[in-house]
Amino acid sequence: MNATLRRAAVALAATAMATSLAACGSAKESGGNTGSGDNEKKKDGPLSIGLLLPEDQTARYENFDRPLIEAKIKELCSDCSVTYVNAKQDASVQQQQMDSMITKKVDVIILDAVDSKSVAGSVKKADEAGIPVVAYDRLAEGPISAYTSFDNEEVGKVQGQALLDEIGDKADDGEIVMMNGSPTDPNAAMFKKGALSVLEGKVKVGKSYDTTEWKPSEANKNMNGAISSIGKDKIVGVYSANDGMAGGIITALKGAGFDTLPPVTGQDAELAGVQRIVAGEQFMSVYKPYKPEADAAAEMAIALARGEDVKADSTIDSPTTKGVPATLIAPISLTADNIEETVLKDGLYKLNDICTPKYQKACEKAGLK
Repeated sequence: MNATLRRAAVALAATAMATSLAACGSAKESGGNTGSGDNEKKKDGPLSIGLLLPEDQTARYENFDRPLIEAKIKELCSDCSVTYVNAKQDASVQQQQMDSMITKKVDVIILDAVDSKSVAGSVKKADEAGIPVVAYDRLAEGPISAYTSFDNEEVGKVQGQALLDEIGDKADDGEIVMMNGSPTDPNAAMFKKGALSVLEGKVKVGKSYDTTEWKPSEANKNMNGAISSIGKDKIVGVYSANDGMAGGIITALKGAGFDTLPPVTGQDAELAGVQRIVAGEQFMSVYKPYKPEADAAAEMAIALARGEDVKADSTIDSPTTKGVPATLIAPISLTADNIEETVLKDGLYKLNDICTPKYQKACEKAGLK
């Protein structure tokens, strides 16, 4: 090649590189997903999938979410592998777990965030490494590729309406206590928003708490404070965002000497919560059928890892990412009247799981035989 031809080739290569860099820059400036979204199609064979769950205080994650997700992945891809970790409510630990998944070069990550904001940097790192992230149950910030959860505002509306209906005329003269979830969990804000959309103007909220890490012990402490502040004769109901906290609340109510417990809401249909409902201690819970949510997460993860389109019912905007493909599942109000047609029918529990000797008489009274 003579000197003239060499100079022409170098100039052409430089022009092509500049054009390529300009295109990359414009994608970033427009907020586009420049990592996982532009991947070439993955192999059709085995995939490595990272599964990160937030905590083990709530029974659902180890008892239902993890085994259901792993089972669906195995059903869809028998030779795919799942690497599972639980952050145990520590946001910094979860960031380290995300970094480890990126180092291991997993094909896709299913992430249930401890703290939706603080994990955004790790999600960005994954995206830059070409690893798509499915936000599971909680809408993590950063360039996530898909999201599945329940309609969380609707969960709050279901809880609020059930509580209001049960309080009835007592709402005119009494007050309720709101025991909301952790301030680091975006779902807690949505539950609260949904509940308040029903409750505001209909009943006075005497005390409202955001409960650190969803801990039942914190809910118990806060409830004792509310009883002292409001007076037990004025409390006509308690909005509890989940079943674990409802347990702590009910312990506080009993300890304060309530002759009749006011109605207490819950969420997650935990076994202890269902048993309290049967016994008449907890008024209701929200049954969220975990299998559809887990199935959606597994399907999204495998599709993304293979470079395929995600099947989703709608889209959702996070504070950092617009138009995220989303599948949202409807919640169900759970009371003593529909235990049989919900958690028993769906196989979440067996009758003898609920109706242990301690609850046998209460089960018979509720028609559970």
